[in-house]
Amino acid sequence: MHIDKVIINDTCPPVNPSQTTSNTTNLIINSKIIKPNEEQKTKLASMASSDKAPDSMPVGDGSVPPGKPMTVGHQVIDKSAQMLQTLKPIKQMSQHVCTFAVYGHDMSRQIEAHHYITRVNQDFLQSAVYDSNDSSAHLIGVEYIVSDRIFDTLSHEEQKLWHSHDHEVTSGMWVNPGVPEMIQKSELENIAHTYGKFWCTWQVDRGDRLPLGAPALMMSPQVVNMGIIKPELVRMRDNKFKMSTEELRKQRANFAVSKPGNARAADYWMHTGKGFAIDIEHVEMKMLEGPKYP
Repeated sequence: MHIDKVIINDTCPPVNPSQTTSNTTNLIINSKIIKPNEEQKTKLASMASSDKAPDSMPVGDGSVPPGKPMTVGHQVIDKSAQMLQTLKPIKQMSQHVCTFAVYGHDMSRQIEAHHYITRVNQDFLQSAVYDSNDSSAHLIGVEYIVSDRIFDTLSHEEQKLWHSHDHEVTSGMWVNPGVPEMIQKSELENIAHTYGKFWCTWQVDRGDRLPLGAPALMMSPQVVNMGIIKPELVRMRDNKFKMSTEELRKQRANFAVSKPGNARAADYWMHTGKGFAIDIEHVEMKMLEGPKYP
C-alpha cells in the first residue's frame, strides 16, 4: 500500500497527495517535493510519526500511563469539583457507540473503538473516542461526523480525509451496546448516510504508554480486502457484550445506503490504494508584534 506522508506546519498549504512520490522520507514544503538532508532525517527520526513507533518510551514501572496512584486528597478534589461544576459539554454526551477502526497508513492494524457522542445538530456529531468502556479507559482520539448534505459541500481534497459509515452500519460493526435494535433503528439508518473524520492521538495498540508523536488518520471498516475487520476482534466484542454481529448484519440487510455523490472522495484508499501518514516539522514561528525574546 502506498503511503502519502504529509508534513503539518504553518507554512505548508494543503498538498494534493497525487503530487507526492512513493518515497516516504520526502519533505513537502510549499507544495514542492525536496529530498531531506541527513540532519533533517535525524530530526524526523527522533520524533514519532503516525507510521513510525517512538524511539523510546517514558521511564517508569510499565504502567499506562506512567505515574503515581491517586491519593485520597486527589479523590476529594475531583469529587468536590464534580459537585460544584456544571461540566456542561460532558453532560451533552448522549450515546455510547462501539465499533472498529483501521489505521489509514497501515490497515493491518485494527482497533476496537468506543465513541461517546454529542449531537450538535441534525447534520453534525462529535465524539470522544476511548479504547474501552471501562472506568480506566484511555482517551485515544476524536471523531467528527457529518451528514451527506454537509459532506457534499466539502472540497475534493478535504473529502479524502473522511470515511463513509454505510458498510460500518449495515455490517453490524457499529453498535450501541445495551440498546435494543428496534429503538436505535432510525438512528442507525441516519448514521449510514454520514461521514467521519477520526484522528487517533494515542496509539495504545502499538504499546505507546503516553500519547506520543503525530496523530494518525483512521479509516472505517469496509467490505473489501484490507478494510475487512479481523474475525477474532469481532468475536471478542460479541462475547464482551453478549451480542451477535452476524445477526445484526442480517437485521440491517435492507437499510438504504448512501448513493454515490458527485465524485465523492471519501474512503480514498479504496479508490487509489494510497493512505496518509502525518509527520511534524520544525519551522520558524510567525513573528508577532511586541517585545522580542532571545
